[in-house]
Amino acid sequence: MKTDSSRFRSLRSLVLAGVSLAVLSAVSNSVIAQEANTSRRGVSANAGSVQLDELSVESRGAGERYGPVSSSVPGPGQPENPNGPIDGFVAKRSVTALKTNTPLVETPQSITVIGRQQLDAQNAQTLTQATQYSAGTYSGTFGFDSRLTFVYLRGFNVSDFGIYLNGLQTLNFGFGYFNYDTFGLERVEVLRGPAAILFGAGSPGGIINQVSKRPTFDPFGYVEVGGGSFGQKYAAFDFGGPAGDKEGHWFFRLTGYGRNGGTQVDGVPDDSYFIAPALTYKPDGATTFTVLTAVQHDNTGVTAPFLPYVGTVRPQALGLRIPRSLNVGDAGFNTFQRDQAFLGYQFEHIFNETWTIRQNLRYSFADVFQNSNIGQLGYAVGDATQTQLARYQFLVKDRVNLFQVDNQAEAQFSDGFFRHDLLMGLDYKDYRISDNQGTNFAANPFYTVPNLNIFAPSYGPAAGTPGPYQVNLDTFKQLGIYVQDQVKVNDRLTFVFGGRQDFADNRVNDKLTNGALSNGRSDNGTTYRLAAIYNFDFGLAPYVSYSTSFQPLIGTDVNSQTFKPETGKSIEGGVKFEPPGQGYFFTLAGFDIHRKNVLTANPTNTLFQAQLGEVRSTGFEAQIVANVFDGLNVAASYTVFGLTTERDGNTAIIGKVPVNIPENTANVFADYTIPTGDLKGFGFGGGVRYVGRSFADQANTLRVPDYVLFDAQVHYNWDRFRFQVNATNIGDRRYVSSCQAENSCFYGEARRVIASLSYKW
Repeated sequence: MKTDSSRFRSLRSLVLAGVSLAVLSAVSNSVIAQEANTSRRGVSANAGSVQLDELSVESRGAGERYGPVSSSVPGPGQPENPNGPIDGFVAKRSVTALKTNTPLVETPQSITVIGRQQLDAQNAQTLTQATQYSAGTYSGTFGFDSRLTFVYLRGFNVSDFGIYLNGLQTLNFGFGYFNYDTFGLERVEVLRGPAAILFGAGSPGGIINQVSKRPTFDPFGYVEVGGGSFGQKYAAFDFGGPAGDKEGHWFFRLTGYGRNGGTQVDGVPDDSYFIAPALTYKPDGATTFTVLTAVQHDNTGVTAPFLPYVGTVRPQALGLRIPRSLNVGDAGFNTFQRDQAFLGYQFEHIFNETWTIRQNLRYSFADVFQNSNIGQLGYAVGDATQTQLARYQFLVKDRVNLFQVDNQAEAQFSDGFFRHDLLMGLDYKDYRISDNQGTNFAANPFYTVPNLNIFAPSYGPAAGTPGPYQVNLDTFKQLGIYVQDQVKVNDRLTFVFGGRQDFADNRVNDKLTNGALSNGRSDNGTTYRLAAIYNFDFGLAPYVSYSTSFQPLIGTDVNSQTFKPETGKSIEGGVKFEPPGQGYFFTLAGFDIHRKNVLTANPTNTLFQAQLGEVRSTGFEAQIVANVFDGLNVAASYTVFGLTTERDGNTAIIGKVPVNIPENTANVFADYTIPTGDLKGFGFGGGVRYVGRSFADQANTLRVPDYVLFDAQVHYNWDRFRFQVNATNIGDRRYVSSCQAENSCFYGEARRVIASLSYKW
């Protein structure tokens, strides 16, 4: 439904005021009731104020989430902090799926939690590498890309609206793309299926929430150096603990990472520098205020050029394939640079055994520049030998400002019949991007980029200066009100009911035409979730869930028209199994997802996107993570997709399978450290990744073959030192990860060997 922006602002103000009053009223009533029952609640009134019992507050099952964490994994019998370290590969709790501190075995949705120990075992330096052993996930869809992260969940792209950091969206549009360094993460949580009722955004395939490292109760220090393939060298540090104040209310953490070197593409660097200070103030057992910041600079180039199907998947006319190391851009200006910053805080106050309020706020900034020659045009016209690659020049300058705040009020109570964990929330985001893109096609005068001989490349200076074809100032605002109730009928059966109302406003100011082609729209949408899970005493937990999604889309099509919101619906059923004390967690899930108004590449103008009608994804996934016995940790998964185009303006592709997506994936990763004896501390492991076939064109006439990759690692722990060597794609297999079209195929990651030495105290 379309409205004007003034109506949106008025509605936003009314809703903000109304919800704020409602929450304050409810909290006030609860506190008044508490003062009248101090003997029952374990608190006392003093001069009109309420004095809380710290021990009672901190013992709540869904208590403090935003405070300091331990610097080490929880010991036997100790509860796991949902933002803290994980013992081995098996996580117990998460706050991503339900925004409450709920055990994974009581969560009626499929989720994978990848902890710091697994990230270190894999030496995962990118989010792509971190998620490649997760069920329902295809990471690195567009090959090895040192600029961006491309991940698909259950067959749908989540790289744009589905990447989160500490529960707040990073929102990646155009080339204004955020990319958080994985060394700064404590966890990566892959939530599959719609999450719109709590987050207000993300595809029905799911979201990925990155949980950053935060201040610790106990002091510690960590340093690491390493290097390896393509001349890469890096150094990292991580310090944390009490800040030294005599009252013991302040805690800190400082994390830093820097690397420089090359990539598998000739002449393209991969330099990155990251620092993340964090500070927590904890005046008492009921209140925490944590400041989370990060600054990052990246300098690289285009490593995932658009290459033709013939010459990558299949040999070209001479029976040869395009070298994987070919720099399609000219080495002198194949440039991608990004500066980004995050500044935010998380506040939490526990009023009593019933009420807790939280506020999660962040401002994010990114400045991105890219200038490069790229492919996507195939071979030059008349090139019978298929050795001359046609190219065009692409220039982008994007600047992003993103403000977000998520306010929550959580109440745990019993109505006399059932136990409730009631969550009410109001969130708001304000996103602004200055999106400037140009090519030689738009230049005045028009100029051509020289063809590139793929076997004897000759580089030179830029042939001209790209002209702008898009100079837009996009603003996007979204206000959401949500409520969720986890209703425990008894100790085994839990129902989850949730609903959300969103109000979105999207405006595009076309600076290239002085606003003549500016456009915009306002939309509202309602989403909901109904779910149930039954927990048997021996660890079996069958569940079922039905949920819907609503995703407003940013930007315009080739005709300068803003896009309709994307909607989706999903039904998921499965079973979880976590036998008490056995050290493993097993999940089976089946799903059926319908997604409408899906964006895809415009077949007649690849610089813009178009909207499909409807795509359906059905499938099955299995995941197991296990601490098998002392020293052995395992993660494995299997996924099979059934993806089809249900409706589209192009009737020829109805019933066809969308491009880029493999028909199935399977993987297993294991890490073993010898716990006793003469070889104590020595360890080894590795993994196998299988990716099935996919289609390279919408008509489904071209296939990308399946492939298998092998990873390996060895390490040795001595005292506080650790030496480790990791090798991914150890056989150095050359493979195509996917194709978007006949002239848009992407090579996957080459063999990467990294050695590291670390010291912890």
